[in-house]
Amino acid sequence: MSDKPSRTLKVVCFGEVLLRLAAPDHQLLLQTPQLCVHIGGAEANVAVSLAQLGHEVVMASVLPESPLGKACLGELRRHGVDTAGIRTAPGRVGLYFLTVGAGHRPSQVLYDREASAFALAPPDLIDWDTVFGGAGWFHLSGVTPALGRRTADSAVRAVRHARAHGLRVSFDCNYRAKLWESWRGEAPSILREIVSEAELLFAQEKDIELILGRDYSATPAPGRFQQAAEEMLAAFPRLVQVASTVREARSVDSAALSGVSCSRDGLCRTRTYSIERIVDRIGSGDAFAAGLLHGLKSGLSQAAALDFGAAAACLKHSIPGDFNLSSAEDVQSLLDDAGFAVRR
Repeated sequence: MSDKPSRTLKVVCFGEVLLRLAAPDHQLLLQTPQLCVHIGGAEANVAVSLAQLGHEVVMASVLPESPLGKACLGELRRHGVDTAGIRTAPGRVGLYFLTVGAGHRPSQVLYDREASAFALAPPDLIDWDTVFGGAGWFHLSGVTPALGRRTADSAVRAVRHARAHGLRVSFDCNYRAKLWESWRGEAPSILREIVSEAELLFAQEKDIELILGRDYSATPAPGRFQQAAEEMLAAFPRLVQVASTVREARSVDSAALSGVSCSRDGLCRTRTYSIERIVDRIGSGDAFAAGLLHGLKSGLSQAAALDFGAAAACLKHSIPGDFNLSSAEDVQSLLDDAGFAVRR
């Protein structure tokens, strides 16, 4: 999937920008009256990471005309993201509360996104003809259609416009059962509509089971992803590649991480990274997506782009907050095994 000319074309990311409120120092939520605030959201995470890697990125979203909305805009701009695609509308900023786990206690996420400006916005609010000017890729995730009927319609409308403009589409399934269940959304049918327009899909076996209505539990674990990905490629002719991280969680603080990808040319796997002290794993999947997109936009082979994505995801675990602020040089140093000596 080499595409050297696309290195200079913009990437457009579409999704809700959120405020994250987290209990500090691995405490339970409101165990202390303090909360640590970060700005994030799946697609915003990808946008910031791509900007850090040297790409021109436009964020398309909807925020309220409020101090919190302006703070979100300012944070994206601070990290090099073009916010010309963000519109304002009545509503509020979506929130999520994070209780960071420790040892054998898992982290927990509590969403508070109902009636946000993004969720209430009409599907035709964003002028896609303008936003897609000069763009080569469009990225969105399954979190957006999971928020409600309006956002589901907006996501389908956006991805169809992207295809009509000749953009290459990447889609991260990011299935969030609680969000879909809150409005009884028909996740399989809506996700299929979006996947049918995509070229690059980020999905795990569980996502594929949902979309295809299949059960891969009887397939031996080593071959499960490949079988599921190959069936996705067969079911959706536009798909070129299906990719995923592979995580073996030893505890909340320790994991083994690698990447896997399947195309019509076969299967690729990366080296496995042992992460012994996780600072913050939120956004690591988005860092993987951004790293893989960076590799493909830079003309790397499928295997080399996958390696870059896995290394970017590994580094994200060392950075607090949703955003991966690693540069291309940082990721390349990890790939080159440059070591841990202080760089002076």
